Amino acid sequence: MTDRASLDATTPPTSPFGREPRIGVLVVAYNAASTLPETLDRIPESFRSKIAEVFVCDDASPDRTYLVGLDYQKSAHDLPISVIRHERNLGYGGNQKAGYKLAAEHDLDIIVMLHADGQYAPEFLPAMVEPLVSGECDAVFGSRMMERGAARKGGMPLYKYVGNKVLTRVENKMLGSDLSEFHSGYRAYNVHTLSELDLSATSDGFNFDTQIIIALHSHGKKIVEIPIPTFYGDEICYVNGMQYAADVVADVAVYRLAKMGFTPGELAQVGDEYDLKESEGSSHTVIQHLLEDMPAGRVLDVGCSGGLLGELLRDRGHHVTGVDYLEIPGVDKRVDEFFQADLEQGLPEEVGGGYDLAVAADVLEHLRNSDQLLREMGSRLNENGKIIISVPNFGHWYPRARTVLGVFDYDQRGILDKTHVRFFTRRSLLRMIQKNGFKVTRMEMTGLPVDVVSGKRSLVKRAVLALDALLVKLRPTMFAYQFVVEVEPVPAPRSVVWARRGR
Repeated sequence: MTDRASLDATTPPTSPFGREPRIGVLVVAYNAASTLPETLDRIPESFRSKIAEVFVCDDASPDRTYLVGLDYQKSAHDLPISVIRHERNLGYGGNQKAGYKLAAEHDLDIIVMLHADGQYAPEFLPAMVEPLVSGECDAVFGSRMMERGAARKGGMPLYKYVGNKVLTRVENKMLGSDLSEFHSGYRAYNVHTLSELDLSATSDGFNFDTQIIIALHSHGKKIVEIPIPTFYGDEICYVNGMQYAADVVADVAVYRLAKMGFTPGELAQVGDEYDLKESEGSSHTVIQHLLEDMPAGRVLDVGCSGGLLGELLRDRGHHVTGVDYLEIPGVDKRVDEFFQADLEQGLPEEVGGGYDLAVAADVLEHLRNSDQLLREMGSRLNENGKIIISVPNFGHWYPRARTVLGVFDYDQRGILDKTHVRFFTRRSLLRMIQKNGFKVTRMEMTGLPVDVVSGKRSLVKRAVLALDALLVKLRPTMFAYQFVVEVEPVPAPRSVVWARRGR
């Protein structure tokens, strides 16, 4: 393996920054008066000229960390050092956030976090920034676990080694990632990537490092790991191990719940495009089952998002016309025709009519005037046309419990999606259908979106799905997650003329 620590970070001809990147080093310091000078001394001489800023952020240490930093600043003429002392202790995560804000304000492109206690080797700074300079990734993590046995040889206590491995495995499984270590404090970031993350909801504590991984993963950012040496010396550990473990597991669990549609989950990034729900029993799967016997025809996909459902319908031979308020990249290739329109204002004239089927999959709950859209969809059907609608069930036990307990709030997705402006129960849905001149020809219910947590069908997962399916069947008004209904217009009553026979 190439010793990347020995490589200088050079700017390739095609730098992703369009210029030689401005590199900064964030030295997070707390009670580090005895170790700070040595840590700064170990920054490679060949790398110092490439550093635009060094921020030594003293987190209100009760010792002489700040004064030691000032003394070092006066003597280190080859390092552009700024020493900052927080008036109050911001915490490990809070100190980082303050440093990343400074990095953005000073127009830096890359920022590396370095611990003032020397636990992470400053000699590896060139290797830490190299993948960022080349544009290979958005973040670089130094991992003590990549090389087998290196962590223990470097003095990592057995209980910390085992805890690190177990927590990392749990976090990878729940997050869907594949990192060798979640808990390294040696990290480098693209500052422009950090500006895309909303860190206002993140912790000021030690679990901030896990939360920023969640945020990066949620935004689809790339993380590269490089092996680093392990060093345990006389530094004092301020981490409460049990509390830390509980916090990081809770963080990834909340993320998974947020992706399912439970909890606000601020770290879970939800874009404009809705995912295709491919799991058995999901609304999109139920819609496909309802159409199994339908011959190829003309389909109007209202609120088509990125066209993923429309693409499946087109693969079945249907001619699909999609309509949505936003044109998601690629939608024009997944449907036969696409029209961009504000559905609050109804369907555009260009959509035309004569459709065999109109689909509104998870759409009506986003509109204030969903009745009008339903009537307009009906007016675009041919004589035997039908409409398929799917809506979330506000009578489900989850929003009921949130309301009863007084903790009602919106979520990233699901029944309490923050973009929902209408809430439906089975009764209110049927009432809306009837009053707008339609009748229900088929109704199906879906259960909890458990498959969002993991694609693997474990024994526990199968048991949960089976129990949920049984509860949905026994009491759909409380346990159905979504209602999927097929409706058709009710024919207008014919007038009957009675002719009186003349005398």
